[in-house]
Amino acid sequence: MKLKNTCAIITGANRGLGFQIAKQYLLEGAKVTICGRDEKKLAEAHSELATLSNPSNIFSLLVDVSVPDQVDYLFKTALSQMGDVNVLIANAGVYGTKGPIEEIDWQEWSEAIDINLKGAVLVTRSVLSHFKRKKTGKIIYLSGGGATKPLPYLSAYAASKAALVRFCETVAEEVIDFGIDVNAIAPGRLNTRLLDEIIEAGPEKVGKTFYEQSLKQKDDGGDSLSKAAELCVYLAMKESDGITGKLISALWDPWQNMSEYLNDLKQTDIYTLRRIIPSDRGKLWGDVE
Repeated sequence: MKLKNTCAIITGANRGLGFQIAKQYLLEGAKVTICGRDEKKLAEAHSELATLSNPSNIFSLLVDVSVPDQVDYLFKTALSQMGDVNVLIANAGVYGTKGPIEEIDWQEWSEAIDINLKGAVLVTRSVLSHFKRKKTGKIIYLSGGGATKPLPYLSAYAASKAALVRFCETVAEEVIDFGIDVNAIAPGRLNTRLLDEIIEAGPEKVGKTFYEQSLKQKDDGGDSLSKAAELCVYLAMKESDGITGKLISALWDPWQNMSEYLNDLKQTDIYTLRRIIPSDRGKLWGDVE
């Protein structure tokens, strides 16, 4: 089993991708603590996951990751229940309010930032002292398309996911001397409740283009949740040691053998967010010799 002796916290894991990651981790021999805000969904997820492994390997807690006291409770309880924590997967996320920026509900916009960005920061803060003492640990953030391209009418989501990637890069450098790897992943086009939200909102709220893309994705089934879960397994394994500060696509990047390129990854800005200048696109602007 690839994750024997692994103890992971996975946020937002009562459904969708978080649930799939928890499932894959249990099948690979890990102990897992999941959390979510929906008590009924969380209980259902726990019950189903308990059938995949020894029931003593799965724990669940009702937690809102945007609330500091609840996040502290999550870590302390997970550590007590599992005996250790060596992997954190910050998966909890929402689209938040939808529509033109001047028309959106400000409280809903702020709440999306609280969950997607500040929630990821809070859970990171909760585990770092433990990871530093052990001089090892893996942190994985769920980012996505919102980080790498504009998403009109979904500004809270896009801004929070882009910020999350830069936070990932920053924390990775802060903890590099402690043997802690910090990465973000782009899981692909997933048919989860977030897609259903877009379709329910309609083109008036999310724009005609994105709405039509979402309808097409609903019909074609989207991308596999399993691929993203498999990447999360890889990033928790010893084989991925030293890969850090990167945004990795579950679908398009050769992550299965990425350790072969470790020196290049350490010495370049490959798989990071950076400013594009004219020469990167074959353009010579301004004064040149």
